[in-house]
Amino acid sequence: MKILSLHVLAALDAAASAPEPTAADLDAIEAEMPVIAAEVELLDTQISLLDTPRTAWADRRLRRAHRRVLEARTAATRRSAESVLGGEAA
Repeated sequence: MKILSLHVLAALDAAASAPEPTAADLDAIEAEMPVIAAEVELLDTQISLLDTPRTAWADRRLRRAHRRVLEARTAATRRSAESVLGGEAA
């Protein structure tokens, strides 16, 4: 039998009593998923290139990953502006 310390029990109680995310919270997370996915892809690319020599192919791969992050952020910003402005954003 394992004995848990008081701070572990307190953390478990706090996690159990934490409120569930609302539908709006989940919608906000879903809206950010393309940006999150692009940033994870960029991080994966950066990690994979850490121990390899710099080549034109590696530079191209890194530029593509950066470009995907920028495109995802731009699209998220546009969606946000359109929702705030009611479709008036260009």
